Amino acid sequence: MTENNANQKNLEQTQAAANDGLPTDIGKLGFGLMRLPRTGLKTRIDIEQTSKMVDMFLDAGFNYFDTAYVYPGSEPAAKKALVDRYPRDSYYLATKLNAFMLVRNEKGAKQEIYTSLKRTGAQYFDFYLLHGIMNNNYQKYEKYGLWDYVAKLKEEGVIRHYGFSFHAGPELLDQILTEHPDVEFVQLQLNYRDWNDPSVSSRANYEVARKHGKKIIVMEPLKGGKLINIPEAAKKEFQSVDSDAPIASWGLRFAASLDGVLTVLSGMSSVEQMAENLSFMKDFKPLNSEEIKAIARVQEILGHSAGIACTGCKYCTGQCPKGIPIPDIFSAENIKLERGNTAAAKQAYEKLRQAGPVADECIHCASCERACPQHLPIIKLLEQANADLSA
Repeated sequence: MTENNANQKNLEQTQAAANDGLPTDIGKLGFGLMRLPRTGLKTRIDIEQTSKMVDMFLDAGFNYFDTAYVYPGSEPAAKKALVDRYPRDSYYLATKLNAFMLVRNEKGAKQEIYTSLKRTGAQYFDFYLLHGIMNNNYQKYEKYGLWDYVAKLKEEGVIRHYGFSFHAGPELLDQILTEHPDVEFVQLQLNYRDWNDPSVSSRANYEVARKHGKKIIVMEPLKGGKLINIPEAAKKEFQSVDSDAPIASWGLRFAASLDGVLTVLSGMSSVEQMAENLSFMKDFKPLNSEEIKAIARVQEILGHSAGIACTGCKYCTGQCPKGIPIPDIFSAENIKLERGNTAAAKQAYEKLRQAGPVADECIHCASCERACPQHLPIIKLLEQANADLSA
């Protein structure tokens, strides 16, 4: 055997070993707990509605739930709506360790899991992720020794499987998977809008993960809802193939049809959204050739969109010292950019101004940009929105 062949065989054996033991009974639809329904005042999670959504999800045969230490109110809601109401072995629960938001040192980062266990009452986590790795923060995960830390947590039985969520390019992903071949899965932003977008690198990241033999959990399959409110021309392309298929089905089925995808997370915010997603994911069917061609035509249409590609994750607002509602401002600006309705955009912006600080109060600290998983030039975009929408 040549040296190259021997090295290739060793790599394949390492990859196979890294994937051994991942559950095989996880449904293609996962319940993302970041965008849970809120009460009338939008200050608290609606536990009653969330519990009903959990019931619907489990009754349909799905079992994967995803939360995070930094999702406001999400872990306590998981306790009330899921953990306190169902046997622990009847579902899979994932949460995440974030080393660049809300913590400033190694001790604080390593304490997160114990806070998460207390919040959820879960006893252990089935999946544990190093959260939101990007070019500007991955060194913290190295500096704090968090890769070895999660391996130790697995040895102790505190977690069952570990991986990481990722928001950077294929070069860094390849580096991480080469340096840490023991990780069992990767969580990636994959959707048909970002598939060939060089700023997100969905396709390139997917190919790197598969090259390393890693299973993939998909996040943002609908790009924070942006792939539901698509232009009329794009809707017509989908409707020409299947007039009855919900617009959301195209995004979720695109991601779920990819080889090596373990599950596709959907951040459902209402009983109605849950019911719609279950209607086509319960008996999931991969995209056929005609549907793939329709996706390609819609990709071409969306490639000309002038809108701001914000997913509304609100990582930026958690870092903003002025409390500026950045995603809401971008939503107002997109009314002008995507729909051409300047009057309605200005009205939405003025409503935000009456409620609190807006773009003209930005102090250019760039904390928002460092936290943004979409790598948006937020300061510049806020300045433009304020110029466009101020009366």
